[in-house]
Amino acid sequence: DADDLKKLSGIGPALEKKLNEAGVTSFAQIASWGAAEVAEFDEKLSFKGRIEREGWVEQAKAIVAEKE
Repeated sequence: DADDLKKLSGIGPALEKKLNEAGVTSFAQIASWGAAEVAEFDEKLSFKGRIEREGWVEQAKAIVAEKE
């Protein structure tokens, strides 16, 4: 079951679709990203630094922590 990635600040329907197509469907995946994955997805999806700027990894970690 895919998470609603639009709960992350800065992700709308179009970006969620891009992430899903790249195989990213859960907050846990984003929460586990290190610098290499952030750079890889930033480049692959032409996000131009948006992942770090909007703190997706930190936001995802907070959501995952709430679920546990």
